[in-house]
Amino acid sequence: MPPGIRARVVVVTRTPAAGRSLAAFLDEHGYDALVVHDTDAAIKAFAHPTAALVCEARAARIDGLAVLDQAIVRAGLCAVMIATAGTRALAVEAVRRGAWDYQLEPLDRDRLLAALRLGLEHQRLARRVAEMEGQLERQFGLRGLTGSSRAIQRVREVVRRAATTRAAVTLEGEPGTGKSMVARALHHASARRERRLERVRCGAIPEALLEVELFGSARGGVITSGALERADGGTLFLDEIDRLPHSLQMRLLRFLLQGRFERVGDATERRADVRIVAASDVPLEELVRRARFHPDLYSGLSVLRIEVPPLRERLEDLPALVEELVRAANQEHKRRVPGVTAGVLDHLAQYSWPGNVRELRTVIDGMVATARGRKPLDLDSLPDPLRGANSPAGRLELSVGMTLEAAERRLIEATLAHTQGDKPRAAAMLGMGLRTLYRRLDGWGRR
Repeated sequence: MPPGIRARVVVVTRTPAAGRSLAAFLDEHGYDALVVHDTDAAIKAFAHPTAALVCEARAARIDGLAVLDQAIVRAGLCAVMIATAGTRALAVEAVRRGAWDYQLEPLDRDRLLAALRLGLEHQRLARRVAEMEGQLERQFGLRGLTGSSRAIQRVREVVRRAATTRAAVTLEGEPGTGKSMVARALHHASARRERRLERVRCGAIPEALLEVELFGSARGGVITSGALERADGGTLFLDEIDRLPHSLQMRLLRFLLQGRFERVGDATERRADVRIVAASDVPLEELVRRARFHPDLYSGLSVLRIEVPPLRERLEDLPALVEELVRAANQEHKRRVPGVTAGVLDHLAQYSWPGNVRELRTVIDGMVATARGRKPLDLDSLPDPLRGANSPAGRLELSVGMTLEAAERRLIEATLAHTQGDKPRAAAMLGMGLRTLYRRLDGWGRR
């Protein structure tokens, strides 16, 4: 908003007393609140310049989703939905449709103020959407989001839409697909990009140390800030969330619901305004079904979900990816390699890439690092393991008359044996989605 002009907030609530109280609170903090009590009055209010909406998800004469849809179409404003336990699913749907945030009753007014502040800041930054999209392509397409395939275009589109909200996001995909690059792109395309992006690898830290790393510590007179405090106002990227211990799942769930936490060894409640982005190599829905991940935490983290595709599903992006990776490797190793030959590209396109973009980056980096002169990289530049990777590595005996189901099972079991139980790699070799592989194994009583 221009200096000196109070932002107008339309408050839609079923209770007049609660509306007056909230309006007085907003007025004290610099907002101009208009309170209405039904859907029609709310929609009519958008005829005048409006900055934000605070609306109950559903109540007598109030259809929160209908109000939200009109708010976005007519005003494009910042919306915060208020929900009860019974209407939480509606509030989650509202976030998917473009609401900035949702909160459960009883309303935490300080958290509401923080949501409005960030949402209005996003409105200001939204005028630069076109510029930010170009910046996203230039700065964060490298090593993961580069390409024109439908698969990666879908990822970029969801990243752009997700960047306009503060909702938690879950990234799922095989190892090496570029989930950390997607998390970074989300952060830098959002209104939080001037604040910190903190990354915590949940599977790389012992449980006791992980608790301190996330929530901080106040033991023996020594204060240690955790990732939640360090990321205040910014983004916390929880990598390998599927390996988060159950006890910490419950603490993280409480933070998601209330925005509050305590340091280890300190009962004082603290607040942090943090956008959570979580990443998993394993579908979290499968872990919920197998009672290894708390269903409420899955629901809270998966308000928005992005599936990052494996490289084998976007092989048309190989030329652009290789070009970007060669350029990056040239800078790293002080080389002037102009690119690769068509023969190398053809060979790379025939490989299954179980390690995805990460494996491709390693291959290209090694080829450029050992290159001599300024000629394109040819087949002789390929590492020995990759050069022979397209040759038959093993054979499987099948019997005439065997059912397709039995043949599929034998093939899957042989591939799992070959990969020593590495399911993501086996799925990649089979050209099968990881979810499909898990379903097959569960059907056979194998986990």
